[in-house]
Amino acid sequence: MRVVVALGGNALMRRGEPLEASVQREHVAEAARSIAALAKHHSLLLTHGNGPQVGLLALQSESYRAVRPYPLDVLVAESEGMIGYLLEQALQNELSGRQVATVLTEVDVDLADPAFAHPTKPVGPVYTEGEAHRLATEHGWQVARDGAGYRRVVASPEPRRIVEMETIRRLVDTGAIVICAGGGGIPVFVDPASGRREGIEAVIDKDLSAALLAIQVEADFLMLLTDVDAVEEGWGGPGARPIRSATPARLRSLSFAAGSMAPKIEAACRFVEATGRRAGIGSLARASEILAGRSGTSIAPTEAQATAGTSYEAIS
Repeated sequence: MRVVVALGGNALMRRGEPLEASVQREHVAEAARSIAALAKHHSLLLTHGNGPQVGLLALQSESYRAVRPYPLDVLVAESEGMIGYLLEQALQNELSGRQVATVLTEVDVDLADPAFAHPTKPVGPVYTEGEAHRLATEHGWQVARDGAGYRRVVASPEPRRIVEMETIRRLVDTGAIVICAGGGGIPVFVDPASGRREGIEAVIDKDLSAALLAIQVEADFLMLLTDVDAVEEGWGGPGARPIRSATPARLRSLSFAAGSMAPKIEAACRFVEATGRRAGIGSLARASEILAGRSGTSIAPTEAQATAGTSYEAIS
């Protein structure tokens, strides 16, 4: 099977942890062990979050006043290379002899996207209210509440096209594990006057880009991995219960946390609706079981397909 795996931000950095390289290496090694079990039997494409890393790079860029701060498209590219390197090395250590390649991936967006007028995507570390407003004043940022704290928010336009898709396809066809579209991809647009492609100040939602990647690469399964066992109906309330199987129609009738589970739900629904194939959402530690239909939340065109429980582990 051809499987697209989207790693949530928790795979690399957990809330409240120091943004140290050693901490990221530790989490990446944990993720690689789970992913390696899938890669032994399936063709694999891997994408990942980068919010804390981009935020750290932005702060580092701001601290050196001899040059103007680097724009977000460049910082996203830097984070793709950094995280790609960590994932490559960890997977190579788990899968001796298997080729792993990171592709710096550009993703086309529309300059007319309304997201540019209403920034909502959190990037960087969590701040106290006082710290957040001080940094917003100093750097011209927009900030918003995120859980118990505050984070910087930036525009998050819709992904329209993965620029390097042909390169990605060729690498997959050789049997390589391909790491691409990290952090949603590098946001770019085509200038209508010159026809040239240029970067733009934004961050694309990684889950929506993962869905686009899975559709364009003709994946058999889209897996969205996070730090919870399954999607929950009524999450956070006394009556919360896990949803083990669902159709896109059912999931779209429910409400989920924006910036957390909602983008994963939307990504899974888009993939299923566009391809007629299955998606799964669940815990990173149980990736193989999600693929087999024994863990997480299974999303399919019909309820019967979602609950079929086919042993996808046996299909290579």
